[in-house]
Amino acid sequence: MKNLFKAEFAIGLFLLVSLSLFSCVEKTKASNKEMALNTEEALEKIESPKKKVSEDFKKYWYAGNAEITSYKLEQARYGEIRDGHSVLIYVTEPFLAEKQVKADRNNPDNIPVLKLNSTKKYLTGIYPYSVMSSTFYPVHDNQHAVKTSLSMQEWCGHMYSQINNREQFEFMSHSYFENEADQNLTLEKEFLENEIWTKIRINPDDLPVGNLKMIPSLEYARLRHVELKAYNVKAELSTKDGISSYTLVYPDLERSLNINFTAEFPYPIESWSEDFKSGFGPKAKIMTTKATRLKSLKTAYWGQNGNEDIILRDSLGL
Repeated sequence: MKNLFKAEFAIGLFLLVSLSLFSCVEKTKASNKEMALNTEEALEKIESPKKKVSEDFKKYWYAGNAEITSYKLEQARYGEIRDGHSVLIYVTEPFLAEKQVKADRNNPDNIPVLKLNSTKKYLTGIYPYSVMSSTFYPVHDNQHAVKTSLSMQEWCGHMYSQINNREQFEFMSHSYFENEADQNLTLEKEFLENEIWTKIRINPDDLPVGNLKMIPSLEYARLRHVELKAYNVKAELSTKDGISSYTLVYPDLERSLNINFTAEFPYPIESWSEDFKSGFGPKAKIMTTKATRLKSLKTAYWGQNGNEDIILRDSLGL
């Protein structure tokens, strides 16, 4: 009886040890698998090598001022040309990669970006349009814009849309139009038209050229109510008499965009034009929006918010 008990005990002990070893092996396999996944995920998050920022860039963009440039605007809307003005405000600032907002303090994880706030104001008959887009593009020119957004207000209502650069482009939008009311979707990463305006100011030699895919500007997508996705585009860069021109042609959208800028640093944008269908239905026709540079000012505008500072708008022809 004792021998039987010893045998059963030995068998039970063997099984217990075996199960423990098997469990440890499985846990080790699971741990290794998790480590591999984490490593793969970490590798996917590694950015492209940072491109060196030139000394000219540092002297111009890190002097503690923004560059503000005003433009005479001729905006095509509802089949007619509307007079107005546009302002491009470029400034460098630190950006939080995770939250994707301006950083309030120094942090080694901050991304230095060149921000563009682009504004347009014009009238359509009795009521006004106010359009603003913001793009945050890494000064090292080594990835897509970290974030781009758009807000638009007019008397019918207002809307807001945004693209965040994470594992994919994450797009969200809120609008008073029924078909666009609330949207949340992801997009495969392609060139963004919104980021072109900042790439020009950093290094126009890196602009994409040839036949490629690009996501059109958030402003165009909302004004024309087209699906936000990457479209085929032909991109060309040329220079003549000290002025470079970057042209985008979207055959499927019957649209083209031409941006003219000085060929030498800091590559200020002199003018742009955009051909697209204006109006809706059978009466829609190809029209041209134009913007021509008026005046430019480098200043720390965020501290010039008193009534006595209003006179500075004269310096911009506004």
